Amino acid sequence: MNPTEREELARLLPSPGEPALPSDRLAQLEAHLMQEITREAPTPSTRSAGDGPVPSRPLRLLAATAIPLGTVAAVVAAVLTVVIGRGGQPSTDPKAVELLNRIAAVAAAQDTPPVRDEQYVYTVTQGTQQIMDEGQDTFRRSDWLAVDGERDGLSRITVLAGPSGKRTRDMKLQADPNGTTYRELEALPTDTGELYKKIWTATKGQGPTHEKAALEMIGSMLQGATLLPAVEAALYRTAARIPGVTVVDDAQDAAGRAGVGLAFGDGKDHEVWVFEKKNLSYLGSDRAALLDIDVVDKVGQTPAD
Repeated sequence: MNPTEREELARLLPSPGEPALPSDRLAQLEAHLMQEITREAPTPSTRSAGDGPVPSRPLRLLAATAIPLGTVAAVVAAVLTVVIGRGGQPSTDPKAVELLNRIAAVAAAQDTPPVRDEQYVYTVTQGTQQIMDEGQDTFRRSDWLAVDGERDGLSRITVLAGPSGKRTRDMKLQADPNGTTYRELEALPTDTGELYKKIWTATKGQGPTHEKAALEMIGSMLQGATLLPAVEAALYRTAARIPGVTVVDDAQDAAGRAGVGLAFGDGKDHEVWVFEKKNLSYLGSDRAALLDIDVVDKVGQTPAD
């Protein structure tokens, strides 16, 4: 996104303040991880060796700007904390490990549809945004991002309620070399040990704790990974190896949908991943709800078209 587009987006959705893990730091962590992966397993591409590096687009633009619904944050802060073991280090919650492995098994059983480089990943997300001292906007965002990251995409943001007033705005998304494409996610190792090692190494020295930084990185990839069952399953199994995750029996995503949650961090760093209780599908988090994700043939198209 160029400076003009970023400024326009900032006017529509003013900055909520510093996130749990700063977006620039998270981008650096993802870039580090992807560099390690691509050195070992280059992503599929039809480009020639002389074409230069493949630019990429982020698959999770909402996550860096959305904040939890006020009511959800209040309830969560009152009842959920990270499990702390001896020496102040996070400890492993057997219930969370069991749930993560169940979610991984469900994800792994899904089919992976064929995806072409010329297609676009279509996502619909919802969250809230603090508008200075005027209150919160509730907004919904649709994104079209090139599968291979080589073409411009589109972001359509609709303010559903709040002090900014109801409105919809479209913005072109230019190819971003700091983003993570579908193809780059596809290149992640599906062996849990390999993936854990890469994520743990990439997040060393980051975040309030190493565990929190690693879980933040995993969470940043879950939305796009729902299209890649083997990768999604590996991410959950990797999360099960990281201490500090607890189960939330009655959680809500940023759209207010009820489900079972997996929480980590505390205070401003607290985050909850939310899953549908019956089929364990990923609903998003208390910061950004995932309402839809699919692959379409062109910008502006929806699966229903």
